[in-house]
Amino acid sequence: MNRILLAAVLTVVTSAAAAEPVIVPTSGSADETVGHLKAAVEAHGGRVFGVIDFGATVRGAGTDIGEVQLVIFGDPLIGAQLLSADRMAALDLPGKILVYDTGPDAAMAYERPEEMLAEWDIPPDAPVWEAMSRTLESITSAATR
Repeated sequence: MNRILLAAVLTVVTSAAAAEPVIVPTSGSADETVGHLKAAVEAHGGRVFGVIDFGATVRGAGTDIGEVQLVIFGDPLIGAQLLSADRMAALDLPGKILVYDTGPDAAMAYERPEEMLAEWDIPPDAPVWEAMSRTLESITSAATR
């Protein structure tokens, strides 16, 4: 019985660990990419709530991890659909895209919506999944210029 339980736990942990973020390379610096990303979010009707500059914060503590910035944003129409399905989804909102140096350029990373919100009671066939995916693809594509 213990082996069956251990196997079940390992399967769940392995599945959760297997979720890979979507990585989108850019042809500019992290700062440039953050600027383009913020403009793209706003151009698509979203709102940028803030940018957390992890790189600057860590440099202030005496360590350098390069440029690492987290852009926090939301789209009220998408948020309304998610929260109508399950208000607890607010615990994983708003959306986030990580921007980081990769050498001479930068990259963006984000979680797939169905993985980010997997624990909430949102029907798998809900149109909001497609809307979120299209929006993330669109804004990251626009920010790669």
